[in-house]
Amino acid sequence: MAVRIRLTRLGKKKKPFYRIVVADSEAKRDGRFLEVVGTYDPNQNPAAVNIKQDRVRNWLARGAKPSDTVRSLLKGATGAE
Repeated sequence: MAVRIRLTRLGKKKKPFYRIVVADSEAKRDGRFLEVVGTYDPNQNPAAVNIKQDRVRNWLARGAKPSDTVRSLLKGATGAE
């Protein structure tokens, strides 16, 4: 089971809101996930990113791979990954 850290979409049409989740790589985008590790709201100015850094570090240490978008959010929120 390959584990990914990726976004799942919530919110209304034209008003997206995302959760940063840890999920099996074969699960659907908005399907099952293992844990919510943060949120991302692109509607705010500047975009709001809230991340549980200790949980993300834990999952990365266990071999989870972040998606490209999540990788850029992590770099912007923490200053490094």
